[in-house]
Amino acid sequence: MHRRQLSLALAALPVAALPALSRAQGLASLTDADATRGLKAALETGALTAVRLLGVQDGFLANPRVHIPLPGALQDASRLLKAMGQGRQVEDLEVAINRAAESAVPLAKNLLVNAVKSMSVTDARNILAGGDTSVTRFFADKTRTPLAAQFLPAVRQATAKVGLAAKYDQIAGRAAGFGLLKQEDASIDQYVTRKALDGLYLVIGDEEQKIRRDPVGTGSAILQKVFGAIR
Repeated sequence: MHRRQLSLALAALPVAALPALSRAQGLASLTDADATRGLKAALETGALTAVRLLGVQDGFLANPRVHIPLPGALQDASRLLKAMGQGRQVEDLEVAINRAAESAVPLAKNLLVNAVKSMSVTDARNILAGGDTSVTRFFADKTRTPLAAQFLPAVRQATAKVGLAAKYDQIAGRAAGFGLLKQEDASIDQYVTRKALDGLYLVIGDEEQKIRRDPVGTGSAILQKVFGAIR
């Protein structure tokens, strides 16, 4: 198509279609090697940053984006328990839940980095062309099952150290007596593991979005090239 014909064709497109067309043209301008290398750099940076932010004291507890609340049934029960003078125990339980997640997250580092290193060209293209949750989906698909298996013993160790399981059983027993506890909330270790992984993937996605919005700010030439091409 000649340049004049191309210009006329672009002018005829609906305004809403132009951003998608621009992204498609940007992707087409990248080599597979550049697309994959740039995305690997972005994802590894995001993953390591997420581990660093979450795997410390207050990484979960003080971050409203990933703070782990009591399981749903106990949130309802907590109001009643506080009215019965059990407020301190409820608060201690929630702190301990978040501390257990914080202690498990550093274990994710190697698995996340290995997932990035093993990324295929197809994976890279799908993520670059995907929506805001494409990175979260990639990491969840590649690492959720092995990370859950790795997190669970660490969470159990952390909960045992602070007597969290005993505290949970004590409060859960009272809640169950009022018919307020569901079976799916019965394992505190499984609940903390699931929520810790949810928070980890969320923060990884947040970090990737920062790179998409401001690739120049990363100071990386390959990230500027790749993410600048698809803005």
